[in-house]
Amino acid sequence: MNHNEHEDGKVDPYAGLDPVVNMSGLEIEPLYGPDVFEETDFARDMGRPGEYPFVRGVYPTMYRGRPWTIRQLMSLGPPQECNQRIHHLVNMGATGISLCLDMPTIMGRDSDDPMAEGEVGRCGGVAIDTIQDMRDLLAGLDLSKISINFVSNSQSTVILAMFCALGLELGTDWELLSGTMQNDILKEYQAQKSYYFPPEPSVRLILDTIAFCTRNLPKFNPISISGYHLASAGATPIQELAFTLSNGFYYVEKAIEAGLDIDEFAPRLSFFFKAHNDFFENVAKFRAARRIWARTMKEKFGARNPASWRFRVHTQTSGSSLTAQQMENNIIRTTVQALSAVMAGTQSLHTNAHDEALSIPTERSEKLALRTQQILLYESGAASTIDPLAGSYYVEALTQRMEAECEDIFRTIADMGGVVAGIEKGYFQREIAESAFRYQESLERGERVVVGLNRYVEEEETEIQLREVDPDFEKNKIAALKAFKEQRDPEQIRKRAEELRSVCESGENVMPVLIRAVQEGMTLGESVAQMKDVFGVYREQAIF
Repeated sequence: MNHNEHEDGKVDPYAGLDPVVNMSGLEIEPLYGPDVFEETDFARDMGRPGEYPFVRGVYPTMYRGRPWTIRQLMSLGPPQECNQRIHHLVNMGATGISLCLDMPTIMGRDSDDPMAEGEVGRCGGVAIDTIQDMRDLLAGLDLSKISINFVSNSQSTVILAMFCALGLELGTDWELLSGTMQNDILKEYQAQKSYYFPPEPSVRLILDTIAFCTRNLPKFNPISISGYHLASAGATPIQELAFTLSNGFYYVEKAIEAGLDIDEFAPRLSFFFKAHNDFFENVAKFRAARRIWARTMKEKFGARNPASWRFRVHTQTSGSSLTAQQMENNIIRTTVQALSAVMAGTQSLHTNAHDEALSIPTERSEKLALRTQQILLYESGAASTIDPLAGSYYVEALTQRMEAECEDIFRTIADMGGVVAGIEKGYFQREIAESAFRYQESLERGERVVVGLNRYVEEEETEIQLREVDPDFEKNKIAALKAFKEQRDPEQIRKRAEELRSVCESGENVMPVLIRAVQEGMTLGESVAQMKDVFGVYREQAIF
């Protein structure tokens, strides 16, 4: 029989078509059909929305019952100025806020640290040295009504302590505080690199925050296990899926070993995914994640509470996909990515501004990014019915394939001794770097088209409006920090430092001591320095 013919003698219309490969390297068939469901038990493998294994969504009514949280990312410069931007976004309809920290804060250094010179309040983040900065940052907000997400990792215990101390000052019951602490250190070793301590004490601090929030902040997510940074560093969607879930399972294992009840802490674990340009690959990634997480939590870890089985996820559109060339094209990219996240069933969403390839978003571009979500919610019809892509042959076939590939990666990680062993051997770092290299090669060879970058290129002069920090801010911030330190009681700071070192050495939960310390005026940099003295500083081995 001619290879271009079907068994019934008809010519195969798909013969000779060029192969199409998605971002994960999976070849996509020209057509999918009902055979993808041949081995599917719909009750077992799909379920209904809000029911195990949650493939169709983590809540029964999804967006018909409650819209996703419109959580816009913002922060730059002085806490007071950031506070004005927060109020501006809330007044425009944002229902959640994500706060980035400046590089000195990320690296555990105060603004007056010599290593911080030239970086204070820059790089798209806010400078947080003291509880006074937290007061200024969140002034005028009802913390019982707005969800606050802190993009904080190695310094999360200190930032959480300041947030809790501020809640006490304002008379806001901790039980009413809602939000998320990113607090995922494993992805720092794998991709982002803003770690201080070795893996073991770093994970111990995360477990301290999980235990503390479980007992005291029932509406606050103590960790957002993050694939976004892995993907931005170069991981494919399948790698993002597998590495993120592996990290999540590691935290669960360690929390159980520490004596925590899985059905007490697991319902507050949350995740963070990236929505890249491939619409259907994004959707399949989320569906596969929900099924894998639910099955593993139930069957491997023995969780009994259905809330422990839910894979709750925040999504951000892909900053690394934005181009400086023809940057208005980024509006369309972001819209497509955001729509894919909605169709995938995200719980909250941040949409990037179209000028982020060149600058911190301006007020105009920030507003347009926010309006993108609002138009999707109210005008597109995407939220009209629950799980509108259910039953798509392509989506379900891709979900199954991604799940199978993910399980293969789990076995590879287990064979090398687990996540931390993989970090120490450079497995994750090497895999991500190689994927990034292959992706860049595909762009340079023209195999993957990016409009305006390697096809339909135009000569253009782009006028951009920069959002810059006041050049006097760093000097003023250092002066304010000096004045803050001078009004403290040195003896109280010394006592709190001794207490902090003691609990770090003993294994007690650091959070109660840190809250007292920041109330007395201990700075972020001083707190981190005490912990470094006890835990040491991690140095990564070079990977080739």
